[in-house]
Amino acid sequence: MKKSVKAALLSAFVYPGAGHFYLKKYSVCALFACTFSVPLYLIISEIITKAENIVEQIKNGEIPLDIAAISESLSSSTIGVDAQELNIKMYVLAVIWIIGIIDSYRLGLKKTKQAN
Repeated sequence: MKKSVKAALLSAFVYPGAGHFYLKKYSVCALFACTFSVPLYLIISEIITKAENIVEQIKNGEIPLDIAAISESLSSSTIGVDAQELNIKMYVLAVIWIIGIIDSYRLGLKKTKQAN
């Protein structure tokens, strides 16, 4: 398998920056991994906070222990600005991931051409 394809697959299926690590481009690897990790952390922490709030509401008896009621509470808690912010963070994640895949493929091609 070509280095460019292997690097792109690593970035696509392992973590953004993994392909750069494979190509020994450590600074670019750190850049992609860090820029991907920040919005990922923000998304996960927001989801965990919402889940904790719903669990507390269930414990306090505000929400019955019913799938429909829990689902309704989840959908009502992600309306408005929060949903827009979450969507923006998800788009940022997708863009960083795609750029990482393309860049690792590009660097792999460049490294292959230098080896020949």
